[in-house]
Amino acid sequence: MTLKDEQELLYKIGLTMVPNVGSKTAHALMEHFGTAANIFKAPLKEIKLIENMGEIKAKGFRDEAVMQRAADEMNYIAKHNIQLLFSEDEKYPARLRECIDAPFLLYYKGNADLNTSKMVAIVGTRKNTDYGQKITEELIEGLQTQQGITVISGLAHGIDTIAHKKALTCNIPTVGVIGTGMDKTYPASNKKLANDMVHEGGGILTEFNHGTIPEKGMFPRRNRVVAGMCDITVVIESDITGGALITARMASGYNREVAVIPGRVNDTRSAGCNELIRTNIAALINGAEDLLELMNWNKGKRAPTVQKQLFINLSAEEQKIIDLLQTKDFVHADELYHHTGFANSQLAATLLGLEMQGIIKALPGKNYRLN
Repeated sequence: MTLKDEQELLYKIGLTMVPNVGSKTAHALMEHFGTAANIFKAPLKEIKLIENMGEIKAKGFRDEAVMQRAADEMNYIAKHNIQLLFSEDEKYPARLRECIDAPFLLYYKGNADLNTSKMVAIVGTRKNTDYGQKITEELIEGLQTQQGITVISGLAHGIDTIAHKKALTCNIPTVGVIGTGMDKTYPASNKKLANDMVHEGGGILTEFNHGTIPEKGMFPRRNRVVAGMCDITVVIESDITGGALITARMASGYNREVAVIPGRVNDTRSAGCNELIRTNIAALINGAEDLLELMNWNKGKRAPTVQKQLFINLSAEEQKIIDLLQTKDFVHADELYHHTGFANSQLAATLLGLEMQGIIKALPGKNYRLN
């Protein structure tokens, strides 16, 4: 890394530490100024013109304590082998990048690929029943035959912990998204579990710099990362006000699939799951087979079709979509939008036409693949 690259990295970390400058504003600043270094060197009168800035926030770029904290963070990540994932980086979770409130920076420790083909979040109550433990373990056992599966959860007590532990025993990569800095394990009793996940092909992920302690407001932010980086969120046992319901509703807001395994109608720990079904936010599943069916993951690899060579009567717009779909197992509608440059209405009409011809298939979560 050149000195210039190292300095830019320092300024990018510093950008996340300026008081009251969130991810959306950080992205806007980077888009306007080109580099983080340019932001810190720009006149305050220019910085404060950026949307959602203003003079008070802009003055944060002149606070020497900001860059000192950034330097401390660089030293910490170097010492503890922590990866920095900025939103434009290849290793940054691509699904999360699609979300409007995606973090500008993530801290990551581990080896799990954050962009595998099947990302499943499993979340639920901290005070699970024996039934909750049983169905969580059975669900993960049923997923271990699938290639490309990664299990994501929040490293909390209860269902999260059960999911992580069972994934480890089933040799499924599992990643814990935490609401603290990397130097804090919450709950502390999961410190060994976190280390095992890192060393056995999984990982730990957070948007918070070291020294960040567990506080109530951090966990909804953690939950949006869990929801945003996954194809489907499965809720197993949750009260009507449980944090798992927040994650589920965030996932639904991101147009991701949500599923629940129902519980007894008179059990408060199942009230949240049953409410998600009642309000049509979540699909009802009974286990791994239903999940795989819902996500169309149980079909195995499709054999190469002759269709790919026989698309001879396609319009230029249709061919542009087919060219991209031929390179991947499936493609999200947002990626098609950015790749083609079509207007939303034009893209929707073209996709519908291809689907009616039987050339493509619509999948859950606004994904498409060749038929």
